[in-house]
Amino acid sequence: MTHSLLLLGIPFTVGIGLGMFYFGGLWMTIQRLPTTSWPAILTLGSFWIRSAACGWGFYWVMDGQWERLAACLLGFLATRSVLIRRWGPAVPQKG
Repeated sequence: MTHSLLLLGIPFTVGIGLGMFYFGGLWMTIQRLPTTSWPAILTLGSFWIRSAACGWGFYWVMDGQWERLAACLLGFLATRSVLIRRWGPAVPQKG
């Protein structure tokens, strides 16, 4: 049991890396939109590159086992949550 959980740590870590790539790339794309001459090409190109790379990464990590895919997806979504808190809008304090 412990050995199985340790083996799911690798896909979880890869999921964190994929999340950093995907959402970091999204953040950079959004930052560049006001200064680009071709916003549609930048947006669509970035989306397709990020989606293809992450789709390939999930498929590679999965290796035919849904548990590995679930662990990778969990790492991906955990990264999303952390980055939303870090880069999201400031929440006004009551008081």
